[in-house]
Amino acid sequence: MASSIPASAPADAVLSAPAVRVKARRRRTPVLVLLGVGFVLVLLLVAAAAPLLAPQDPIRQSLHGRLSPPTWNGVDGHAHLLGTDHLGRDVLSRVIYGSRVSLVIGFAAVLVGGLLGSAAGLAAGFSRGRMDAIIMTLADAQLAFPFILLAIGIIAVLGPSFPTLVVVIGLSGWVSYARILRSQVLVVRSREFVESIHALGGSLLRIVLRHVLPNVLSSIVVIATLELARAIVLEATLSFLGLGIQPPTPSWGGMVQEGREYLDSAWWISTCPGLVLMITSIVVSRTGDWLRDVLDPTLRGE
Repeated sequence: MASSIPASAPADAVLSAPAVRVKARRRRTPVLVLLGVGFVLVLLLVAAAAPLLAPQDPIRQSLHGRLSPPTWNGVDGHAHLLGTDHLGRDVLSRVIYGSRVSLVIGFAAVLVGGLLGSAAGLAAGFSRGRMDAIIMTLADAQLAFPFILLAIGIIAVLGPSFPTLVVVIGLSGWVSYARILRSQVLVVRSREFVESIHALGGSLLRIVLRHVLPNVLSSIVVIATLELARAIVLEATLSFLGLGIQPPTPSWGGMVQEGREYLDSAWWISTCPGLVLMITSIVVSRTGDWLRDVLDPTLRGE
């Protein structure tokens, strides 16, 4: 039977709809990715140079100038480009210093979760048997239980602190690494070159580090990018609930919580850090989506 597709049809006509969408998406994402990476780099520079960029001390109070709207010349004689909060503290300075908290905790939590989850995924994929069952049971149990409640319980017992936040947020993300890497390790370990190396006497550690880990490294990078956005939002959530970084240290989530009572009269207190938090999470998430499209072979078009 003759094919219903003309011989002169373009190549895109024979591609599946998802492949066409992914291919078209790749043509338009580089600009967005460059903007996203640029935004993250600028945010990192702002966080690193916070003492130089912040116009004022983020914890200095000035009740005479409290709840001042964004202005170039406040009642205290200083410019407040994003206004002041209920204690007269400069919102712009607090947003700049708050980026330090969000980024440091976010990257540290991703590192903790990535190391733990990657080790668990590699162990489950290679060991199978009892070890595999134990790790996957723990992962399923964590997914079945609302982790925000577990995080609140842990922080309530240990007290809110920087190390506690890093560990709690890091533990919330190890499941993603473990489940995805386990499935990929099961595929890689069944390939002929892995079996040949094992037959030639190659040690398990050598096989994992030299041959398996490089094949799953792209997945780790993608997961880490997506987990970074989730870690930043989770830190802001805990700070909003009063279980994160404690005042007077500025935190985006804490600033949103402090300004929620003044939304009708001083909207800038919550809106400015909330917008920065939203843009940061969206940019990092979209960058992770692009990396997934580029590095995942199952999404590559013809």
